Amino acid sequence: MADTFKTSDQKQMNKWLGGNKRYTLLFKATRDGCDATAFHTRCNNKGPTVTIIYNTSNSVYGGYTSLSWTSGNGYRVDGNSFLFRLYQNGNYKPVKLPVTISRYSIYDHSTYGPTFGGGHSLPTFQNTVASSGGYFQFNNPSFSFGHSYATNGETSDSFTNGHKSMKDIEVYSVEVSDAKAELEEPWRKTHQWNSEFFGTLKEKVERYKPLKELNVQQARVLLVGQVGAGKTSFFNTINSVFRGYITRQACSGNAEHSLTTVYRKYQIRNGVSGKALNFRLHDTRGLEADQGMDAHGICYLLDGNLPDRFQFNPSAPVTPDITGFVATPQFADKIHCVVFVIDGSTVDVMPAKVIEKMKGFQIHMNQRGIPQIVLLTKIDKVCEATSEDLSQVFLSPVVQGTVDRVSQILGLPRSNILPIKNYESEIELQDNVNILTLLTLQQILNSADDYMFNYLDQIEDGKLQQLNIRE
Repeated sequence: MADTFKTSDQKQMNKWLGGNKRYTLLFKATRDGCDATAFHTRCNNKGPTVTIIYNTSNSVYGGYTSLSWTSGNGYRVDGNSFLFRLYQNGNYKPVKLPVTISRYSIYDHSTYGPTFGGGHSLPTFQNTVASSGGYFQFNNPSFSFGHSYATNGETSDSFTNGHKSMKDIEVYSVEVSDAKAELEEPWRKTHQWNSEFFGTLKEKVERYKPLKELNVQQARVLLVGQVGAGKTSFFNTINSVFRGYITRQACSGNAEHSLTTVYRKYQIRNGVSGKALNFRLHDTRGLEADQGMDAHGICYLLDGNLPDRFQFNPSAPVTPDITGFVATPQFADKIHCVVFVIDGSTVDVMPAKVIEKMKGFQIHMNQRGIPQIVLLTKIDKVCEATSEDLSQVFLSPVVQGTVDRVSQILGLPRSNILPIKNYESEIELQDNVNILTLLTLQQILNSADDYMFNYLDQIEDGKLQQLNIRE
């Protein structure tokens, strides 16, 4: 278990404190030294603080005081102070122990680290403790658990899991936060994220088939987006989910100009059988303000005229004279859904010319009735809470606000804006990334089906009209 005050733990602390708070790290023993002088230098006169102890048995516990530490050399009164435990032996078991004898709430002394309670109900350290074997040993001579705080059935051993050695000690300032870190209700509801939900989503996508009436073997999805937004990374992420490990089949990264120079129609294959799934991702050259695809080129892409591995030339327009040009594409060759890929962390600074290009492309897509989805990538950079726990994405007001802005920019319904996090620096798969990827992919395939149903209606309406004419 990582030694850090996670967002989920801060939520629990907010419940105990009664309101949304902002926590700022003031002191960390492994960084600043397990030293009383260092503690007081960094934490004195900082207002309310939370002290968190991480011990060697993967238990996490500590204390809160609404007073400022001052090196006052004595006990101080704080009726708001309490002790708490978050984890016991790595398992989440939160408990709050309120103060019972307030005149002994904290022991504020220049030679002591953060210490709570008479007889030192929760001591930490005196003077300086050197790290030994990767941990700090308690050196306080007394430990009178329960002297000044309620026990609620806990003992010294159950509270600390029987270990007094500390891997780390952190002290955070506690301030009232005006920002709402999390919504009370998700702005987009999904099933509970777990292994069962992941398995259900994965099976649905693996079993997906386009409408058989149209004789379409694979749904065609076109990726369009600014350089560096994550088009190719999205393919790699989907590929990773179905391969069962992180793949880098397509070249991706950050560069001034697009790394995609060849039009690719990527297959997604089952990692066990190697069988291609019934959809295909078409990757295009990244959009740039003064380079990249023009209106004629996008029309050829939408209509299925361009061959796989067509080499883009940024200085020359696409024409029917190119080698391999498909003059009479079938419906199965055409694009059935367009996915705009936008970097969520740079929405507010997107170049106006790139936005104009996207809107210009939309005109041609709308003329053909092709549905459009937006992938809002890099949401872990948009919202800190989402970065720490991706399952919180639909509880984040920050992500919700970004979705709203993109909806206004491109004139698409908010339900068409899908936040996502691609695999970029990871070397192992993560359950929440996989689940969000599959949720997104399912919506894309649903949109492709909508387009095919509309096309089927058009065919059947045409046949009916011809029948009426004959009669």
